[in-house]
Amino acid sequence: MDKIGGFRNPAAEKRYFAAYDRAMAECPEPGAVFDVETRHGTTRVYRYGDGGSPIALLPGLLATSACFAALIPALAERHPVYAIDTLGEAGRSVQKAPFKDIRDRANALDDVFENLELTDVRLVGGSTGGWHAVNQAIHAPGRLASIALLDATTVSAPFARNVFRYSLAAAVLDSDRLWRRFVTWSAGEDVLDQPAARLVLAGIRCYRARVPFQVCPDEQALRSIEVPTLALFGGRSVVHDSAAAAARLENLLPHADVEILPDAGHYLYLRPQDRVLIIERVLDKVA
Repeated sequence: MDKIGGFRNPAAEKRYFAAYDRAMAECPEPGAVFDVETRHGTTRVYRYGDGGSPIALLPGLLATSACFAALIPALAERHPVYAIDTLGEAGRSVQKAPFKDIRDRANALDDVFENLELTDVRLVGGSTGGWHAVNQAIHAPGRLASIALLDATTVSAPFARNVFRYSLAAAVLDSDRLWRRFVTWSAGEDVLDQPAARLVLAGIRCYRARVPFQVCPDEQALRSIEVPTLALFGGRSVVHDSAAAAARLENLLPHADVEILPDAGHYLYLRPQDRVLIIERVLDKVA
C-alpha cells in the first residue's frame, strides 16, 4: 500500500472536528494530551489518572478515544489510562507515511509506547480495537503485559455477511435513515444521536482511510500469543457469530479467559450493568 489517509477536503475536515469536539466533551478532562511522533505519523493520546501500571485503550473502527467515555473514570481511579486515536483513521492522529502491511500497524503502536516510555501495558481494545490488540500481541508484544478484547472483530470469526450488506447500502446512499437502521441493527438499539456514534458517521463521510485490510489471523499466529488474554463477547452481537468466535479462541488460546455476556450486543458496554461487569473483569483479570 502506497497511499495515506486524509480528509476529503477542508470543509469535511471542519465538519468532522466539530463532531469530534462534541464527542470528546463526553470524556473526563485528560491529565495530559500527547501528539506522539512515530515512523508512520503522529498519534494523539489522552492520559487520565496516574500511578500503577498503564492501561491503553484502542477504539473500534473510526470511533476514536471518545468511545471510551463511559469506562475511563472507573479505570483511571486505579491506573493511568492512555486513550489512543488509531493512526490511519479519522481522529486527531495524522498519518504521514503509508502502512506496508499489518505488521507496520503494530510497529506504529509500539513506537507510541516507546516514546511515552510505557512498559507492562494492559492493552484493551473494543471491536476493531480488539483486532489491533491481537495484532500487537502477535507482531510486537514486547511492551505488553496483557490484552483484553471487547467483542473483538475478525480475530477468531469473520464478519457476518449482513455487516457488508447493510453497511454497503448505507454507504452508497448515505442517508441518515439508512445509517440509523444499520446502527440500530448493529448496536441493538438506536444510538445514532449519541455524540460518539455521530462521530463515527462523520468519519465515514469525511475521511478516506488507506490502511491494510483487517483479516482474521491464521491459527498459527493466534497460537503464538503468549501474553495473558481476556476476551469478552456479546451474546447478542450480530456483527459475527460470537459463540463460534469464543469457542475457537478458547481452542486456539487455552490460557485465555473467554466469557460471553449473554444480553450484551456488539457495543459491549452500552448497558450500565455490562459496563460494571466489563470494568470488574478488566481490572481483576487483566489489570
